[in-house]
Amino acid sequence: MDDFKEKLIHLLHYPNLSWNTILQILKKDPTLNNLTRIPTYSIQQSFNIPSLTREDSAPKSTILPLPFEVIHDQIRQYETNDIAVITIFDKEYPHYLKEIYQPPWALFAKGDVSLLNHEPKLAVVGSRQATQYGRNAIKSIFPQLIENGVLIVSGLAKGIDALAHEFAIKNGGKTIAVIAGGIYHLYPKENMNLALEMMKTQLIVSEYPPDTKPLRWHFPFRNRIISGLSRGTFIIEAKRKSGSLITANYAVNEGRDVFSLPGSIYNPCSAGANELIQQGAKLVTCAGDILEEIR
Repeated sequence: MDDFKEKLIHLLHYPNLSWNTILQILKKDPTLNNLTRIPTYSIQQSFNIPSLTREDSAPKSTILPLPFEVIHDQIRQYETNDIAVITIFDKEYPHYLKEIYQPPWALFAKGDVSLLNHEPKLAVVGSRQATQYGRNAIKSIFPQLIENGVLIVSGLAKGIDALAHEFAIKNGGKTIAVIAGGIYHLYPKENMNLALEMMKTQLIVSEYPPDTKPLRWHFPFRNRIISGLSRGTFIIEAKRKSGSLITANYAVNEGRDVFSLPGSIYNPCSAGANELIQQGAKLVTCAGDILEEIR
């Protein structure tokens, strides 16, 4: 690992540094030559940067920074634990992800890193209270998607997300999970076996260092990565106020395709998906409806 890359990764371990703060640091010191054992409380003075909030839309973090030596040791251990770190400056960084607003400075990845540049990718997200209708739709639509080489991206959450990963694997396909928090703190615990399997044969990624515990705001914020990795986003069952709709909005804002599975007007889990269709998302009844757009 070269000196610049290690210093950038080191910066990402400071919990109070926002995406914009890191951008300002890189503008003032593009090679990060001046970043040498600076305590977190003096970074903003050293680079003359006024703010130190974790994300513009997120609450300030109260987590205390780790000492410089501890961070250095952690970075050294990632390779031992088969955790790859791909920064935005590396050639392995996904092309589509670079195009989004505030692309992650780095991806901490465990599994088959080559999947990051597999094309095409389709984000599949939906309700945590998946119904039999949603399960049947995945079972019906996924085989043809997988046959045509589509990689499934989702968030390892309960319900539709977990089913999307599971059915992709069952059909011999490839899948990527984008998680909130770090790889050492997988959530939810009921998907632990699925996550461990994916670390061996598929891929799990996070923009946060592995020892980061998931916070509430991590979940909606990581949705920009799920849609950002993908050519299109497929919503399978979503309530009117659903995190899946946040993912769909990210996709729209980045000019990506949005697909939606129509559902019963009597099922609250389909209300959000049906609204997306009213707003212009493509109605999906078979795999061909998706393939003709993203292939």
